[in-house]
Amino acid sequence: MSEVIALQMDMNEEDVLRVIKEEKKSEKGRETKISSTSSLLGNMRINANIPLISKLHIDKAVNIDYAIKYAQTRMWKALKVKSDFDISMEETQNILKNYAESKSTFLILYIDLVDSTRLSMTLPVNRLATIVRAFSQEMSLIVSAYGGYVLKYIGDAILAFFTVDSADNLNSRCINAVLCASSMIKVICQGINPILNQYDYPELRVRIGIDVGENAVVQFGWDTHTVDGKAILRDPHFDILGYTISITAKMTAFANPDQIVIGQLVYQILDDDQKSMFKPLPISPQIWNYLSDNTGGGIYRLYGSINKRDVDSAYDAMNTK
Repeated sequence: MSEVIALQMDMNEEDVLRVIKEEKKSEKGRETKISSTSSLLGNMRINANIPLISKLHIDKAVNIDYAIKYAQTRMWKALKVKSDFDISMEETQNILKNYAESKSTFLILYIDLVDSTRLSMTLPVNRLATIVRAFSQEMSLIVSAYGGYVLKYIGDAILAFFTVDSADNLNSRCINAVLCASSMIKVICQGINPILNQYDYPELRVRIGIDVGENAVVQFGWDTHTVDGKAILRDPHFDILGYTISITAKMTAFANPDQIVIGQLVYQILDDDQKSMFKPLPISPQIWNYLSDNTGGGIYRLYGSINKRDVDSAYDAMNTK
């Protein structure tokens, strides 16, 4: 419901309704483009039983300056007092219930800290934990703001996903994911790092990978809730399995610090202005030889954002669409 979205995103309901109205208008204009692109997706399955907030092209609703400001406040508090990590995975599990024991299309985003080994060797454990917790919380909030969900935390990396409710809305999902990645880099560079510099901490830099594909949602055991040592509730625990997960993680390794790498399917969905912010990555077939049925059996191409300045330009250009 629009009022729920307004509450979750801290904005007026009128603005939410305006974005929904604009999205419906622009959706018709994208149908021809997406219909040709969706043929590349083969038999990827779509699930429509997801919240409206995940279906919106919400770039106009996210205030990046607000995100930077409050990231600085929370980072300062974490360094001076204590970082409070209060991100719940309950919403993620509730979403995955809709896909249980089935295959569906997900847009995967993987963000990884650069030189985390160096950080672990140069910082005391308590300082390292403070930085990683604060980093994970800020990145999780940005994922949520763009309609995505954190699947899991893998050490100093975060694996997130965006649901794809229809082939026609795949364009919005890809744009939201790229905008999300751009916002992550901006919040780190303009929000988190200036505070770290004030306290003689090393700056954070990240690599981000984005790809789309069909994955399976499977149940792995149960989440047991206990009171006084007695189990009172058991919820099934779901996870996502599929080649897109591993491919996205492998793609991320090819990114330079503060660079976004996207897969060929994501690149083909962007418009010309957005594509201009990325360039093909020249990778030897001996290093990257992944073949995709969705690209005619050829090697699946990767594209990297040109540089940090162009990441900001990409965000600004996409944010005015």
